[in-house]
Amino acid sequence: MTKAKRTLWRNARIATMAGSKPWGWLEHGAILAEGGRILWVGEEASMDPQVRGVPTVEHDLEGACVTPGIVDCHTHLVYAGNRANEFEMRLKGKSYSDIARSGGGILSTVAATRAADDESLFRLAKGRAMALMHGGVTTVEVKSGYGLTESDEARCLEVGKR
Repeated sequence: MTKAKRTLWRNARIATMAGSKPWGWLEHGAILAEGGRILWVGEEASMDPQVRGVPTVEHDLEGACVTPGIVDCHTHLVYAGNRANEFEMRLKGKSYSDIARSGGGILSTVAATRAADDESLFRLAKGRAMALMHGGVTTVEVKSGYGLTESDEARCLEVGKR
């Protein structure tokens, strides 16, 4: 069995969340990993050559920012419908009550969610989850709230679990 190669990401701006600087900021940081585990994080200049080891695959991040994974602790991931037009309506001075009376608001999302089949809800939720992931979110706590009946809420939670 061959040993996993070490990977070194260097020339990075790293937020470590440790130390006395805001965000634990490392301006000229590096991260060394092996087999899916981080072995070392710090200022690149302070890395002991013994720690680095060989063979090492290197990636120059060219000053890119590296942060810990983002946690989204309140996400309504499973729902149907789209209320983006309501934002423009609010900008034009319509009140939430006006929007609701014209068929918008949360009740339009509830109606669309109840009308959607499970496969459609899953497809929409998966797209939202993938967009969050691509934005750096590593953990999502999924909330229900657009069914408003016990059976519709349970259905949304089952889709979210899937």
